[in-house]
Amino acid sequence: MGEKLKKLVGVQGDFKTTILPMINYSYANMYLGGAGYIISMYFTVFLTDVVNISLRQAGLVVMIATVWDAVTDPVMGIITDRTRSKTGKHRRYLLWGMPLMFLSYTLLWNSFGLNGKENPSTAILYFTLIYMLYKTAYTIISVPHTAMLPELAPEYNLRTQYNSVGYLFNSAGMVPAFGIVVVILALFGAGDNLSSETKMPFLIIGIVLSAFFSLAVFLTYSKTKEPSSLHIKNEPLDIKYIIREYVLVFKNKSFRQYFFMSLAYQFATGFYANSKVYYIKYLANQYSGYALYNAVAGVAEAAAFPLNYGLTMKHGKKKCGNIVTPLMVAGLAIGLIMKSGGTSPLWTILMMLSMVLYPFGMSGLGFVSTNIFPDLTDVDEMITGRRREGVISTFSTLIKKSISGVMAALVGFTLEGFGLVTGDEVTLFEKTTGSLFAQTDSAITGVRICVAVIPIAAAIISLILLRNFRMTKDDHTMIRAAVATKHKYGSVCLTEEQVKRFELISGQKLENTWLGKSDPNGYTLETDEEGKYIILRKKQETDENND
Repeated sequence: MGEKLKKLVGVQGDFKTTILPMINYSYANMYLGGAGYIISMYFTVFLTDVVNISLRQAGLVVMIATVWDAVTDPVMGIITDRTRSKTGKHRRYLLWGMPLMFLSYTLLWNSFGLNGKENPSTAILYFTLIYMLYKTAYTIISVPHTAMLPELAPEYNLRTQYNSVGYLFNSAGMVPAFGIVVVILALFGAGDNLSSETKMPFLIIGIVLSAFFSLAVFLTYSKTKEPSSLHIKNEPLDIKYIIREYVLVFKNKSFRQYFFMSLAYQFATGFYANSKVYYIKYLANQYSGYALYNAVAGVAEAAAFPLNYGLTMKHGKKKCGNIVTPLMVAGLAIGLIMKSGGTSPLWTILMMLSMVLYPFGMSGLGFVSTNIFPDLTDVDEMITGRRREGVISTFSTLIKKSISGVMAALVGFTLEGFGLVTGDEVTLFEKTTGSLFAQTDSAITGVRICVAVIPIAAAIISLILLRNFRMTKDDHTMIRAAVATKHKYGSVCLTEEQVKRFELISGQKLENTWLGKSDPNGYTLETDEEGKYIILRKKQETDENND
């Protein structure tokens, strides 16, 4: 029955040697997915409604921390790639990052009685420094964890399986984390109204979630194994070396395509995530259903996983993005027509529909981006002759973290620029009147722009860029075979068609790359009847046999 089930869902490999290592590696995803999810949902509104700083000031906090993040990510990528250890290049950093993560995530939700109205400079300084500290801890854990994957899962479909299990563990982190937040806020009577009086529940939330996420990271550290990196020979480290390492990344055409596609995707999801609470609260006037809507969205995103996985395993890594992304656009478009819910069930139904369509469709592009990334390390090795997972993963995590931070700042500046009001003024009005604060028409327009107009445009751009991505499973198989042959025998000769595919994928002439620096009479790649690159012969021997 187990084998039939694995065949049905497309899982390859036995439990002990394939599936269990995937699970062990993915425990950390509970932190990587869950911690950021709670920050995207609550941190900005925590700063504006609980700490009582303005939207612009909250955006400034996030923006400064993002600039710091842009510095720490590349540094961490270089460090991991140069780490020589018999236990591998990456695992140790998960252990070292845990205490810093626990401390910073706890402090992130503790204001120590600071009030942005009374002393804005102190409040801004405190949360900027703590958020920078948290970003540092996240970098120490996330960059090595992401960089570890291509090494643990070298095959094309195996990487999809690893990422799929990781995707499930993201949800396994987000769902309980969200449940913890909802329950604690409800116990303190702060479920519907956040104010400067609701600081204690957020401190408890920070402590509980920090312990939960630390356990997840520790499980990955203790149970994941990776090969020794003592054989690595490092070049002297200086500024020129660092600059050259990152310039080389962008010489990779496949990486450039991935980079800009992910950039557009992060614009879409970042603007939506950071404005959703104001969308539900002021545009739809349905804040009482905020927890329910988020739960529905989580279920919808998880429900898309079997479809995304099946399409990827059967038709390649682009297919699910092409098929389900239009649903994301449809869900966002509801924000263009949404009006105050009031007592009309129509708007409640439309809001519920948007909470289903958007995450279901959004998951497709997310799944594609996650699965394409590990293959970029093989294209890079084809160009440079080196494994540089840390440097390349830096850009992956940098995009996700930095764009998320930039979006929070841009949303704050945009909404405040359009006149959206937050903080104690709103809370006092809502407590006094028993109804939601009435925002101006201009403020509502600002919410529509952030939650629908910009995300729709960015999602469409990302979809167009995805359709221009060229690398297929066959290409990846050829790349890995060519790289392995060059490493083993010192040279490899490609056919005209293989050279054409290589140059299309890398964006470079073969002779200008590490792979192209080969003996013309060296080893050739041949395939068996199933198309596998398993036969290796010297070119001159092949010519003699033909004669």
